[in-house]
Amino acid sequence: MAAPVQRDQELELTVDSLAYGGNGVARLDGFVVFVRRGLPGDTVRARVTKVQRRHAEAIATLIVAPGPLRVDAPCAHYPACGGCRFQDLAYDAQLATKEQWVADSLERLAGLADPPIEPIVPAISQFHYRNKMEYSFAPGDDGAVLGLHRAGRWDEVLPIDRCWLASDTGNAVRNRIAAWAREERLAAYDQGTQEGYLRHLVVREGRNTGQALVQLVTARGERFDRERLIEVLTEIPEVRSIHWSVNRGVAEVTNLPTELLWGEDAIEERIGGLRFRVRPNAFLQTNTEMAEHLYTLALDVAELSGTETVYDLYCGIGTIGLTAAAQALTVWGIEISEESVACAIENAELNSIGNAAFFAGNVGDALRELRERAGEPALVIVDPPRAGLAGKALRRLGEIGAPRIVYVSCNPTTLAGDAKRLADNYGYRLVRARPVDMFPHTPHVECVSLLERAT
Repeated sequence: MAAPVQRDQELELTVDSLAYGGNGVARLDGFVVFVRRGLPGDTVRARVTKVQRRHAEAIATLIVAPGPLRVDAPCAHYPACGGCRFQDLAYDAQLATKEQWVADSLERLAGLADPPIEPIVPAISQFHYRNKMEYSFAPGDDGAVLGLHRAGRWDEVLPIDRCWLASDTGNAVRNRIAAWAREERLAAYDQGTQEGYLRHLVVREGRNTGQALVQLVTARGERFDRERLIEVLTEIPEVRSIHWSVNRGVAEVTNLPTELLWGEDAIEERIGGLRFRVRPNAFLQTNTEMAEHLYTLALDVAELSGTETVYDLYCGIGTIGLTAAAQALTVWGIEISEESVACAIENAELNSIGNAAFFAGNVGDALRELRERAGEPALVIVDPPRAGLAGKALRRLGEIGAPRIVYVSCNPTTLAGDAKRLADNYGYRLVRARPVDMFPHTPHVECVSLLERAT
């Protein structure tokens, strides 16, 4: 049966709900249309952009009648900028939507009829919460522009004057570098032609220490005056560390080796009474305020007594593991990033923590060796990337058979899939799941879950 709509067709639709990822859900005689920029209760004029057999996609071109959940977005760049999806959705509605996404994923993908969902933890700050921002350069009419990608476009960059997710320091660094690029007449890299020089700017901050790290990413060659760049950036007193990376490939990446141009090789952050050194490529939760709440929740769920051997998988710079160390006998961390592991080891020394050890390696490959060295764990903490537990990592985790797993997830669909595999193949049961809003105005939601193994 053919779809009842065609590409580029203009439709008037009423949005019922939000699908996972942030698109509105509307129906045309039962046929589902996912509407970008449509919010629940809205009546919109929408242009169809994609048609498939069971559904279509469209973008709202006009809000005919706003729904009761729609609010005014404060950012002058919204909705053209792709950094936020939900600035025009009331915050209480954002929270309810994210909590429902977690519940729906566990029902639909994990097969749990009544998932043990606890109320979502709201963010402390709804704006200016990010401690890391990545900006792109692009050619402009008057020279290089610096900003964020336009919504839905990989090939267009929107110049940003003030980002509502960044701090005042982060905004100041970006604007100063944008002016510097024009003053120095440095050409921006063009992803289409693969010509030009300036590619990315990364700003990382210790939000509780007031320290900032800046990483400039360029194409090959040193075409800028180092001393002038240092002079420009050190006009901002929070800047303590300046790095330079060269991207020799086509892919738009910033996770690259760096050369220290000025200052310390790392900045420091304080979370939960502990000190953490952060280098350019080391992983740290990008919302410092909520990271402390996330770690506290993970430890509350863990219920450590001080006698346990704990595995900390995908440990990053050791934030969760070192936070847990005071309540455990020993903590053993694994992380594939050598730079993050170097930070974790340094952070253990920085905080005089002697019962935590960290190792660089692929989790799936390293777990058997860790088990031989550390013994059986009473608890495993996992904080995997968005893709969830890789096949081998999940199998090794199941083989170890720890009594309890605390799973910190940034993707409810992969959490649900992993929970189902751990249940079906290794006898684990999901006991608790608590969503946490780390990233207001975006579709992202964290979740802290506890899985227990049947004895």
